[in-house]
Amino acid sequence: MKAILMTAIGGSNVLIEQEIAEPTLATSTEIKVHLHAAGVNPVDAKIRKSGLFYPNAKLPAVLGCDGAGEIVAIGTDVTDFKIGDKVWFCNGGLGREQGNYAEFTTIDQRWASLMPNVNYQTAAAAPLALITAWGALFERGLLQSGETILIHAGAGGVGHVAIQLAKIAGAKVITTVSSNAKADFVKSLGADEIIFYNQTDVAAEVNRLTENRGVDLVFDTVGADVFKASIACTAHFGRIVTLLDASNLDLNEARMRNLSIGFELMLTPMLRDLDLERDKHVSLLKKCANFIDTEKLNIHVSHILSLTEAKNAHDLIETGNTMGKLVLSI
Repeated sequence: MKAILMTAIGGSNVLIEQEIAEPTLATSTEIKVHLHAAGVNPVDAKIRKSGLFYPNAKLPAVLGCDGAGEIVAIGTDVTDFKIGDKVWFCNGGLGREQGNYAEFTTIDQRWASLMPNVNYQTAAAAPLALITAWGALFERGLLQSGETILIHAGAGGVGHVAIQLAKIAGAKVITTVSSNAKADFVKSLGADEIIFYNQTDVAAEVNRLTENRGVDLVFDTVGADVFKASIACTAHFGRIVTLLDASNLDLNEARMRNLSIGFELMLTPMLRDLDLERDKHVSLLKKCANFIDTEKLNIHVSHILSLTEAKNAHDLIETGNTMGKLVLSI
């Protein structure tokens, strides 16, 4: 089968299309999926530049955590699916199990879920972003109806999902963007207040909008500088959740405000084999499939590229300027 292999640690040119052996069912509870699309996420580029996440993993490897496709074979003990079912999932791509930049994959039935009523490209774009945003807002951030949340980079892959989930939950959303096009985009998703971070002191504007109270929850999808600046616009006894490393920061003001600080890394259950936590991820995909089918949630795919264009997809995602998600169509 055709696959894109990460052949070394380095730039996007280490992603090479090759023919590799088609996977076969290894256990009685596995399903074999003909992949029609694979989501491209920033973590894919991080792995490519820094190395596989498992200490004993060896190159070459197939990247890509997010996938969607049609089941073409099932193990003898598979009870949840049948041949022909359309499924989406977040599995593999970290250096142990095969990722989804390929024509076929195998996965235990436990980690797959029936797709919502969308095309394969939209379905493949969603799992990692959905699980990340949900975990940050509700598992770590404890967001409640009536609260106010600041979502940084609201037009991004995770950010645009977080805006919609926050609105479904009944929260008021303030978000940051860098352009008029992105402002129009996040407004269409339901954002209540929009701040141009490249033109305005974000913390000062948030405090103005909240009458100097600050927001109940900050969701940082950007990094240490944004995290640090957000402390000044988080309400006393509020919460900050970040996706990134916030070490070596002066947290004196956060301590004075009695802030709760949380970290969201949705890959932890896969990396640490925390199966019960992964079960929660699958349950969440089922819940979000209903949101999508009832048009409460929209997954925006800004770029669809072919499998052979994986290098270009990595180049695009590393610019940090894309809206929504990037997908490889297979």
